[in-house]
Amino acid sequence: MCRFAPRAILLAVAACCAAFASGAQAATAIANARIEVFKAERELRVYSGDALRKTYRIGLGSNPVPPKRRQGDRATPEGRYFISHKNPRSQFYLSLGVSYPNADDAERGLREKLIGKAQRDGIVRAIEARRPPPSNTALGGDIFVHGNGSASDWTWGCIALDDADMKELYNSIEAGTPITIHP
Repeated sequence: MCRFAPRAILLAVAACCAAFASGAQAATAIANARIEVFKAERELRVYSGDALRKTYRIGLGSNPVPPKRRQGDRATPEGRYFISHKNPRSQFYLSLGVSYPNADDAERGLREKLIGKAQRDGIVRAIEARRPPPSNTALGGDIFVHGNGSASDWTWGCIALDDADMKELYNSIEAGTPITIHP
């Protein structure tokens, strides 16, 4: 058994060196984190309580000015949401799910006859349970903060960061973090 110990130690050291060389980082969540997005300024700001921790440049949906109203409008939503989940295998590098539509969006959708009462109730139940809301309604969904570049407004309504910034944000934000998207 002793003759295998040096080999095991060598393998462990090699694995650590490979992880370090590849840029892998241990997740360091920001305490009391919240995210504020300012669409007009193309900025995403991360706070720890009231202290600004970091500002990132962002790209938005290709229809960047109005708030999201319906599926396919390519607008980025506005309002109070939360990070519903993390996706390490996103087609856009890494991504953080945004809980769009929220209860206010669902009420608006019901008033405007875009969705029915059952769909509104399903959205509200998901939000109350802190789960991702249904994305298969006329309100749209599958809104994320993700990578693949912030140089232009190119998404279908998501918030895009450069990949290095997305990696840093992804590693510092937990599911459940509040995110407010301002005009």
